Amino acid sequence: MMLATVFYSCGERAGETALIDSGRNRMPVLKTDSVSTLISDSGITRYRIEAPEWLYFDKTEPPYQEFPEGIYLEQFDEELNVEASLKADYAHYDESTQIWKLRGNVHALNRKGEQFDTPELNWDQQTHRVYSDSSIHITRETSIIEGVGFDSNEEMSKYTILHPTGVFPIDEE
Repeated sequence: MMLATVFYSCGERAGETALIDSGRNRMPVLKTDSVSTLISDSGITRYRIEAPEWLYFDKTEPPYQEFPEGIYLEQFDEELNVEASLKADYAHYDESTQIWKLRGNVHALNRKGEQFDTPELNWDQQTHRVYSDSSIHITRETSIIEGVGFDSNEEMSKYTILHPTGVFPIDEE
């Protein structure tokens, strides 16, 4: 009788452990609050990332990183002047496809000083492409361009608006 109780207890614990393990793939391996980090390249600080919360899910298929309360990124030149910036209310990075999905009040500023505003932006690190099927509002020095759908290089310096509208100054001559 005593031996049966021991085996029964072990069986119960094994079942409980299995439940904990099966939930592990839905839990982040890393949860960091108030993230502020600098990234350097060849000893030169190039980027600053800030986020209220960073979650890293390594056991999901595919593994991903999530910034549920938003993300802010700055890119610096060699004198630490801000060259470009990016801000979003939510960010998701899929490690297998290397695609960033930014959602909610996405604001990007490129090196030319052009401001990009959209509710959604995707960045494919493998193809070096930035794109969106959502509305886009680009504020330039002398014009405003609006449209739906956007495709660009990752520097956002060469871009195409798929269905454009906008206000453009016209030279009378």
